[in-house]
Amino acid sequence: MKHRVTHGRNRMLRACICLCPILFLLNISARAQKSSIDITFDPASTSIHWTLGAVLHTVHGSFRLKSGFVHLDLKTGEMTGLLDVDATSGESGNTARDQKMHQNILESYKYREITFRPVHLNGAFDPDHAQTLTIDGVLNLQGQDHPLQVTVNLHPTPGAMSVVAKFDVPYVQWGLKDPSTFVLRVSKDVSIDIDATAQIKP
Repeated sequence: MKHRVTHGRNRMLRACICLCPILFLLNISARAQKSSIDITFDPASTSIHWTLGAVLHTVHGSFRLKSGFVHLDLKTGEMTGLLDVDATSGESGNTARDQKMHQNILESYKYREITFRPVHLNGAFDPDHAQTLTIDGVLNLQGQDHPLQVTVNLHPTPGAMSVVAKFDVPYVQWGLKDPSTFVLRVSKDVSIDIDATAQIKP
């Protein structure tokens, strides 16, 4: 009886040893077959904060994401899709200042959206490991396209990906009005910080 049990265990062990390489190769094959992925951003779990430096004080504010979808070709790094920000949602907590921002600088009554169109991912994307990569894309502000490279920090979470990005927008250089006055001087660049959660599907 003992001999039979031992013999059975040995057969199971040999079977497991034989199956391991096969399962490993199947896993590699499955990954290799993934030629592209779709990335969807959740507006409810996405925060967009902006910071504008000034002589007397620094102004902080936020925008809301309307929608975000990106298709990534894993072999070439080419990207298509759009991140759509509600320009009318911009706020800094000061009603008078926000009114001037929307009327005189953003002109959000006319240009109601700010969009980012990703074009190319620099580096190999790995959904299983934390990474820092750069994305080349186009930011549309007041109806005008501007090339922009964004550095993103990616951190995998169960069933999703945490995305953190930070970049500067030279809004005055890009044609928006300089809000500086003789007394109050403000920076000609605005810093943008994005913290988002994205769902990834093959």
